Amino acid sequence: EWVSRTFTVIDTGGYVANSEDVFEAAIREQVVIAIEEATVILFMVDVTTGITDLDDDIAAVLRRSKKPVHVVVNKVDNTARYDETSIFYGLGLGEIFPISSMTGSGTGELLDEVIKGFDDEDVEENGLPKYAIVGRPNVGKSSIINALIGEDRNIVTPIAGTTRDSIHIHYNKFGQNFMLIDTAGLRKKTKVHENIEFYSVMRTIKALEEADVVLIMIDAMEGMESQDVNIFHLAEKNKKGVVILVNKWDLIEKNNKTTKVFEEQIKQKLAPFTDIPIVFTSVTEKQRIFKAIEAASKVYENRKKKIPTSKLNEVMLPLIEAFPPPSLKGKFVKIKYITQIAGIAPMFAFFCNLPQYIKEPYKRFIENKLRENFDFEGVPVQIFFRQK
Repeated sequence: EWVSRTFTVIDTGGYVANSEDVFEAAIREQVVIAIEEATVILFMVDVTTGITDLDDDIAAVLRRSKKPVHVVVNKVDNTARYDETSIFYGLGLGEIFPISSMTGSGTGELLDEVIKGFDDEDVEENGLPKYAIVGRPNVGKSSIINALIGEDRNIVTPIAGTTRDSIHIHYNKFGQNFMLIDTAGLRKKTKVHENIEFYSVMRTIKALEEADVVLIMIDAMEGMESQDVNIFHLAEKNKKGVVILVNKWDLIEKNNKTTKVFEEQIKQKLAPFTDIPIVFTSVTEKQRIFKAIEAASKVYENRKKKIPTSKLNEVMLPLIEAFPPPSLKGKFVKIKYITQIAGIAPMFAFFCNLPQYIKEPYKRFIENKLRENFDFEGVPVQIFFRQK
């Protein structure tokens, strides 16, 4: 975050031109993908080496990209080195930014310039809920979008990672009105060999940051894998609403306990934040697709829910009195007053005499009671204890 603007920085591996090494080839692909995806590009060069042949190769790629590029000249640790930076104007990429990563000098000016390259958010879209369907490649993300909008707008192929380019679709049907963040658009066949996992992670982060509610789609045949859990925790960290979509449910052999067992397996991996709606769908069979959207809409409402202070205290103080925080060293914590803090997701301040004595288990107890009484399903809840 810089000057109240939040953004994500993607660090690629070191670029090596024309190498036959498989790892260096993969890094080259990552750099190309990162250039395509970036809003602003920082091209890091070394003042102690001057312009190398590799710098010239990269500069040629960047000039073709038509993206804003800032040449960042590192290791400018003294005045003599500062005088040597002007040579980098020869790259033909415009202004240069001398910095020292060791001391941090010059980074403020660089960041000031970086955020000038960000577009102001679309005011019209900001008035509507934004939902993003994310997940590992080939779990059915494009198929559910096609089912929702009623047209095969994306060509869906069995090759994992074959859709690209984030698009915002205004959905206004059946009483629902929201923006759907679609990560799709046909990839050129010549680029199918690109580093799909790296691309997928970048695209997921981008969609997640834009969304109010993240629908994490998993494959019923594969279950909740580590990458799905990572996406979940990233959404939680960014205070996004979350819905879990279990797709391809029609392929699972079932009995009367299958759904319950599957839910428990998912929640074990997501603990301690388990108050999450889980919707079992089959996109190909058109099963429970609209239930997924209804769940997202409910989570969106939960995320912006405001509880009146009087109601909060009326409900929570008797519960706290019945189950007070454990004493510590003979001292008792007394919680006197509760209020909700303004924010993008539910946050609550509990005012007490000894906030430093409140431990994590009691925080979880309080969170569970808030969820039981006010319904924050699918939404991270933050709790702060403050000095009265």
